Amino acid sequence: MDASLCFSMESAGLENDITGSKMYHKLGLKETFKQNSLNPKVLSLLSSLIERSVHMNETLLETTQTKDVLTVFHGSRAPELTIKEYIDRIFKYARCSPSCFVVAQVYMDRFVQCGNVNLTSLSVHRLLITSIMLAAKFIDDAFYNNAYYAKVGGVTTAELNRLEMKFLFGLDFRLHVSLRTFGRYCSELEKEVSYELQIERPPRVAHAACGLKDTWSSSDDSSSYATAEIQIV
Repeated sequence: MDASLCFSMESAGLENDITGSKMYHKLGLKETFKQNSLNPKVLSLLSSLIERSVHMNETLLETTQTKDVLTVFHGSRAPELTIKEYIDRIFKYARCSPSCFVVAQVYMDRFVQCGNVNLTSLSVHRLLITSIMLAAKFIDDAFYNNAYYAKVGGVTTAELNRLEMKFLFGLDFRLHVSLRTFGRYCSELEKEVSYELQIERPPRVAHAACGLKDTWSSSDDSSSYATAEIQIV
């Protein structure tokens, strides 16, 4: 069984190698939201990696003329928010530690690799809010209740409760992440920098249909999340 990331360390030396490395600082994993309200680099790198995975999966389904198996994580249509906007939104309002997003990626990979769901534009948003919420509960000292995460993620509380249980059973409740695994995922995210530089991202536009404000800045107080509610269907 993996050693817990929070934090039954495999060894003091390994802990220092990961948490004290340039890579760890470069990804923005050392700072909390209170220390720096700007989005850590790990968010954009994770977004880029997931976006490419979604594109590859959907291309494979299309070329093989395979019909995607619908699950509780699938919506009726892809949300208007991009993956990057959705991840940024979760970080802004949930204020979980940047490390949660690395752990959430580990959880998503485990869940997908067990054949529970295909990672597509119809399922990725629900997988993200569920895995990030579980990561926050598992490694952060403080976290919100499911009702709050549901509003942040644009789903109902009842739906998020169902998603959480489905996700946990799909993982066989394996929420422990070893430091070696955590470090390996950090390395993969760091490699994503080269891919990210090749993509010229268009300027962000407000999605009025989703109720997001034009003045959605990092200085907004988290208590105002209700004025920026979204809904994914």
